[in-house]
Amino acid sequence: MTNITLSQEQNLVQNDWQFTEVWIDPMLTPPYVLLLLADAMGKCQIYDPAKGYQVIFTSENYESAKLWLLEDEYEPLEGRLLSEDLLT
Repeated sequence: MTNITLSQEQNLVQNDWQFTEVWIDPMLTPPYVLLLLADAMGKCQIYDPAKGYQVIFTSENYESAKLWLLEDEYEPLEGRLLSEDLLT
């Protein structure tokens, strides 16, 4: 059984997130998955589901988070989940 409960520190963006993206390392089988969450102020956090959804990178903007992922050869899955889509 996987514990998907987020720590208190990780819950800081829970109610203020604007969108999330799924990024994968396609060179691994199965691909390694990371989640990028951006808040309404533009700050981003990258979570590692394999490590209990631990925050592994934080940045002040999307561009920095994207560059960090690209440097490690992660690729975004097509599409973005918007928080407003879940609330309507």
